[in-house]
Amino acid sequence: MFNEPKKKQGILPTLSKPNTISESSKITGDFISEGDIRIDGKLEGTIKTSGKLVIGKAGFVKGKVECANADFEGKFSGELLVNGLLSLKPSASVSGELIVGKLAVEPGAAIDATCKMKGSLKAISNEQPKVAEKAV
Repeated sequence: MFNEPKKKQGILPTLSKPNTISESSKITGDFISEGDIRIDGKLEGTIKTSGKLVIGKAGFVKGKVECANADFEGKFSGELLVNGLLSLKPSASVSGELIVGKLAVEPGAAIDATCKMKGSLKAISNEQPKVAEKAV
């Protein structure tokens, strides 16, 4: 009774467990998931998830990644598209091309990449601010 998923307008919520790639694992190819992904091993290829990607301290990813949010402690090389927040911890090392909604970099993180921030940017006006004239 208490452990049953709650119904919301007649639809059961999607329950997904995070995917984990351990330190002793090496994967080559495409990895697609709707849930969160944690990588402590090595992955070369494409990762696509609507969840969060975590690269642990021992983790290494080389390739193309698309995710909602990401926390990096390990190494990444390639193309990265993060719709939300990319958080780089002090042990992180990132190279390649980054397109992110928001970026948080802690001291110690190494970045050798081009970075584009997407999202709502305010238009910058070319007008000079008006200076009030003094009455003499």
